[in-house]
Amino acid sequence: MSQPQSAGPPDPGGRRTAWREGLDRLKAGATTEPGRLRIIGAALAALLVGFGAVTAWQVADRAAAADAVVRRSQPLSADAADIYRSLADADTTAAGGFLAGGQEPRAVRQRYEKDITLASELLTKAAADTDDTDPAGREVAKLNEQLPVYTGLVETARANNRQGLPLGGAYLRYASDRMREELLPAARALYETETGRLGHDYDDAESWPWAALATGVVALGALGWAQRRNYLRTNRVFNHGLLTATAGATVVLLWLVAAHAWSRADLTDSFEHGAKPLQVLNEARITSLQARGDENLTLVARGAVLTAAGEDAYETSYRKGMKELVGSETADPAKGTLLDRARSLADGSGGREPVAKAIEAVHEWQQRHAEARAADDSGYYDQALPKVIGEKDSTGEYFDRVDTELRRALAHEQDDFRHSADDGRGALTGLAAGAAVLAVLGAAGAVLGIGRRLSEYR
Repeated sequence: MSQPQSAGPPDPGGRRTAWREGLDRLKAGATTEPGRLRIIGAALAALLVGFGAVTAWQVADRAAAADAVVRRSQPLSADAADIYRSLADADTTAAGGFLAGGQEPRAVRQRYEKDITLASELLTKAAADTDDTDPAGREVAKLNEQLPVYTGLVETARANNRQGLPLGGAYLRYASDRMREELLPAARALYETETGRLGHDYDDAESWPWAALATGVVALGALGWAQRRNYLRTNRVFNHGLLTATAGATVVLLWLVAAHAWSRADLTDSFEHGAKPLQVLNEARITSLQARGDENLTLVARGAVLTAAGEDAYETSYRKGMKELVGSETADPAKGTLLDRARSLADGSGGREPVAKAIEAVHEWQQRHAEARAADDSGYYDQALPKVIGEKDSTGEYFDRVDTELRRALAHEQDDFRHSADDGRGALTGLAAGAAVLAVLGAAGAVLGIGRRLSEYR
């Protein structure tokens, strides 16, 4: 009797893993109508949930950028401009007080101290919003380091001036040089950095959510295809579940397009009639301050500081500032100058009127300046001085008018910016949460609609 042969080891190739079995079942199910319906239902649900998720993500991202425009980048840009303006005004005021002699007027002293205090407070605030690795943070640190040096030089100049010592003028010129070569360039770099950040936030807030839009179009296309397939196989025009899913996806897509278009329009308006004019007005105000400082220092220096061409350096800088503001003294001011640009960008009479008055005051300032220079160049310093720092019909009076009108224009444009930017930010309110909820409801509707068809096979 022969011995039975022992069975060999099981063939490893014959084993079927759980993954392979599941895949085979899926393939087998896909060949039947119930299986196809399950796959279609799962795909539609996933697509609708994905549409809601992408929409919520992209809307939240743009809402955050719009919020940053209103709450962070524009206020920081405005603060940086105020730092620049305060420093420039402090330098101008210090020179004006020096010209008044040993007994500096109390109002002038208070204005200087107010400028320095404001600049210090804004620098403290800026330091809290930046760090040393940030370009803005490095400029803030530089300003905090140099400002005490500048104020110390000014106090030394004042002390010498009260004693009638000529050395006071040298200290004041050195302080002004430190301001123009160290502090103001750092303040301008800070302003440009924050303004660049503002532009970046605007770009983020205004960019179209293409991924969400594309996903929504694909989802609607898939729902349309599923309903057409259902109609061809059953002759039933409507499937309530799929119809509900289609309605939800359509609402989300239309809401997304309308809300973003509205937000984009308002944000664009806030830039064109708010942020952009503010930038030009800040430039104009700073330029006028520097021109006023140059005018004062021309009398302080008395020709001691010359250009390479042998001309008075401060008078040359003054003329350059006037040209940037309104063009040359004999030219038509409407030639793309700072104040002309500010007037053209202004929205409504509330913005244009103060700029127009500022232009008139600048021309009056130029005329008084020409009279003061004529007297000084003829050797009549005592006659030139009241024409510059006097209380009546002086260049200082018209400079103050220019500064007042530019402040009015800035306040108007700031209000326009805030109103439009708030509207743009508000247009996206509720869209992220609403898109997520409607997408989930749409996915549930798609599953129920497919489930209704599946019940016919049981």
